[in-house]
Amino acid sequence: MRCYLFLLALLSTQTFAQPTALRSLDSAALHARQTVDLQAAQIYRAGLQKTLAYVQQRTDLFPQQRIEKRILPDILKSEVRTVWKTILDYQLALESLERYHNDFILLKHKAARERSLLVTYVVHLARYRFALDFIARAENDPELSKVLNEPFNDLGLEQGSYSRFKLHYLNAGLATQYAAFTVLFKGASHDLELSLAEKINADSSRIQEMGRGKGSAMTAVNALSIVRNAAARAVFPAQAGISEWMGDTKVLRQNQALISAPQITAMIPKMQPGDIMLQRHEWYLSNVGLPGFWSHAAIYIGTAQERLSFFNDAEVHAWVRQQGVADGDFEKLLTQRYPQAYKTSITPQAHEYLPRVLEAISEGVSFTSLEHSGESDSLVVLRPRLSKKDQAFALLRAFGYAGRPYDFDFDFQTDASLVCTELVYKSYEPTKDFKGLHLQLQDIVGRLAIPANDIARDFDREYGTAKQQWDMVLFLDGDEPNKRAVEANVDVFRASWKRPKWHILLQGVKQAKTEWQR
Repeated sequence: MRCYLFLLALLSTQTFAQPTALRSLDSAALHARQTVDLQAAQIYRAGLQKTLAYVQQRTDLFPQQRIEKRILPDILKSEVRTVWKTILDYQLALESLERYHNDFILLKHKAARERSLLVTYVVHLARYRFALDFIARAENDPELSKVLNEPFNDLGLEQGSYSRFKLHYLNAGLATQYAAFTVLFKGASHDLELSLAEKINADSSRIQEMGRGKGSAMTAVNALSIVRNAAARAVFPAQAGISEWMGDTKVLRQNQALISAPQITAMIPKMQPGDIMLQRHEWYLSNVGLPGFWSHAAIYIGTAQERLSFFNDAEVHAWVRQQGVADGDFEKLLTQRYPQAYKTSITPQAHEYLPRVLEAISEGVSFTSLEHSGESDSLVVLRPRLSKKDQAFALLRAFGYAGRPYDFDFDFQTDASLVCTELVYKSYEPTKDFKGLHLQLQDIVGRLAIPANDIARDFDREYGTAKQQWDMVLFLDGDEPNKRAVEANVDVFRASWKRPKWHILLQGVKQAKTEWQR
């Protein structure tokens, strides 16, 4: 039987702990979760909006007017698939929020109910509005249905995803649910920021303009009944479990990464300044919008003492003197060029841990401890095949990006804000006097970017050839069913980029299938 048929079996086994219901959170945890999820909803909505804007621009992919028949070249089919998978990714993330807050009706306190209603309504509008926009454009070309209905193993979706998508969104029941949510929302007390109110109004107006969701007049009591009885159902069979666990894992495994503290401590002696870490943090905001299993990249900079020892090298000293530091001390060069960043880089953090990592996270390009950054669910350490002088050059560049905001647009063409792999790309970008790393940008719905997964893919393709740019130092592979990470070899890592994006759930499916067959 195919894997998605075992999702219900999975949810009834002990493979994962049972979900923590929204209503079981204490007031402080509930408020924090609602705040974070409202922020996430707006980030995912912005991602959908940008993707749909790209759809509107690409008339060669998605015609403005109805056409009867055409043969779509393979290169354009590939671009259509990329757009579709991006939309599904954002839809799935939004669906997880809607499912998690679906029990808002059962919350005891009025203010708490209304906050979760707000999250649910913002999500519901965004999913509905941009789904209708996409369907309206895609239906102009009958050929697109064939492409959009293809299986997508990297998202865990089998044949017919677009047909199910249409069935869900072009449905009178969903239109009635939209009308019911609107009645409840208008009857609640919300102190909204202007920007959020504008988004809500824009999405609601667009839904009505599309001729869907007008519904019949109803009382608040009727609306409550409709919402209560229309429990959020997954659009796609393979997402039924995924979205539920996406919405809940932040509670289930809060501060409980699969990689343990002793494993992180054991990593330190094996690492060198300039190493690159690829990481997988389940259900992070930055996982959404870029394809693939590996979702994050970070640069290991080491401590000042580690750099002092590692860069005690004649070639490095000569290069540093060329930069104007008479004694060739690389630490002095960092201090002179970026005094504030350097000060932050040597300031102990929580639990007196020293910063050893520079990474672009939602808070911006930040110095973090390995104890914090390494607290992930899968992690691989890659070492660039570069001289120590080139490693020093890359770290000097990297320090220059410290403090810049995170780039949720994934736009590599500007340095004003950076995404995680952009920090790696720009720190190691080759120049006339710097060998660097040759990382290939790809066009993802109109944005040039490098998913972290592509770094793993290119490692696999280059491995054992004259083009190999990295060596693998260590791979800790997440094992969700057993709540641990295990050390794996280079062959396992080479295959990791082929994993479905939601590999964590499929691990559970595999175990559930095994138990079910016993």
